[in-house]
Amino acid sequence: MIDFPLPPPSAPAWFFHRIGGERHLGIALPTGEWLDVGRDDELVLLAEGGLRADHLRALADDGEPIRSRPEFEVPVRRPSKILCLGKNYAAHAREMGGAVPEEPFAFAKLSDTLIPYAAPVVIPYWLDSAVEHEVELAAIVGFVDRDGRGRKHLRAEEALASVAGYTVFNDVTARKLQAGDRAQGHPWLRAKSIDTFGPIGPWVVPADALDPRDLAIRLSVHGQVRQDGRTSQMAVGVGEALAYLSRSFTLRPGDIVALGTPAGVGPVEDGDVMLAEIEGIGCLANPVHKEPAPPAP
Repeated sequence: MIDFPLPPPSAPAWFFHRIGGERHLGIALPTGEWLDVGRDDELVLLAEGGLRADHLRALADDGEPIRSRPEFEVPVRRPSKILCLGKNYAAHAREMGGAVPEEPFAFAKLSDTLIPYAAPVVIPYWLDSAVEHEVELAAIVGFVDRDGRGRKHLRAEEALASVAGYTVFNDVTARKLQAGDRAQGHPWLRAKSIDTFGPIGPWVVPADALDPRDLAIRLSVHGQVRQDGRTSQMAVGVGEALAYLSRSFTLRPGDIVALGTPAGVGPVEDGDVMLAEIEGIGCLANPVHKEPAPPAP
C-alpha cells in the first residue's frame, strides 16, 4: 500500500469524508488533527456564506476527533460548473508553443472528472494519447445567495470576495487528444473531461485565512519535481479572473475555478503517483491506473 503524504493546512480547513456510507463534513487542523462535525451539504453552507474561518472555528468547538486517516471525498460533489483558465502562466504558455493570451480564456471540465485525494486517475484502455499532469490553484466560489440568483458582472474586488476558499486541483489532460481536436478546430472537452481527470482536495482553506497571491505550487512524480512555480507568476490574478468570467457566466456557490498551471507539465503512466502541492493548503496525492481492456466477446 502506498503511504500518501498528508501535510496539514496552514489554517483550519474543511473537507468531506465518508463514515458508514454517509458523507460528513470534517475540519483539518494545522496541528495535524482531524475533526468530524456531522452530515451536511456544502452547497447549502456555501450559499449561506459559511465555511469561512470564523465558521470553522465555531464548528470545531463541537467536533469529534477522527482517530484514523479519513476516507476523503471531493470537497464539492455537485458544482454547477468547473471553469479552467488556459495559459495563465507565461512559461507554460511557451512550453505549449504559444503566449499568454491578450484576454483571459477558459474551458470547462465536467463534474464526473472530480475525484478525491488518494483515488486513482484511470486511463481508459482505448486511449493512446499521452496523459499529462497540470497542478493548479483552484478557487471554490461561495457567498450568501438565498434567492439562488448567483452573481454576474463583478468588479475584481467583488469577485475576490466571492471566493469561499482555495484548494489543490490537477487538470489531467489527454495531450495527444487535445492536440488532434485543436488541429481540427474542435473544443478540448473530451481531452479534459475523461472520467477521473480532475483530482481535487484534500481540503479547502478558507479565503479569509490564506493569501493566494504568492504561494509555492509544485508537482512531483516518484520524488522527481516536474512543476515548480509560484502563484505570483499567474498572468491574471484570482479576482481579475473571476471578474472576467462573471461577464459571461453566472457564478454560483460551489463553482470551481482552476487558475492555470505553471511550466513543467509532463506524462504519467500506469503505476505513477502524482503529488500536487500548494503552500499553505497541502498535498493532493493520486495514483495512476491504466484500465484493462474488456475481454473479447
